[in-house]
Amino acid sequence: MADVLHEEDKLHGLEGMDKQKLKDYWAYSVKLTIYTLIVWAVVTYGCAAIAGSLNSIVIFGFPLGYYMGAQGSLIIYVWLIFNYAFKMNKADKDYGVEEEE
Repeated sequence: MADVLHEEDKLHGLEGMDKQKLKDYWAYSVKLTIYTLIVWAVVTYGCAAIAGSLNSIVIFGFPLGYYMGAQGSLIIYVWLIFNYAFKMNKADKDYGVEEEE
């Protein structure tokens, strides 16, 4: 089993790297993914849950719940994607596992 893991490390260019640093990188990656999914879930289900109360506010003839569902949540989703990509690229550099361009 150890030989298989060592061979995988070679395939990914990770041989000779500090195992603790790789564990820290993995922990950061998991934490960032969980936080991103929490924000996604709150936006997705939270907007739907409060859409009824938002509909009492009307903007340009459309209820605010419509805007939050149609545009507001999409803006947040795009922000989540860019935020995740930016932070993971920074973590890749910080932990020394960035890909070559």
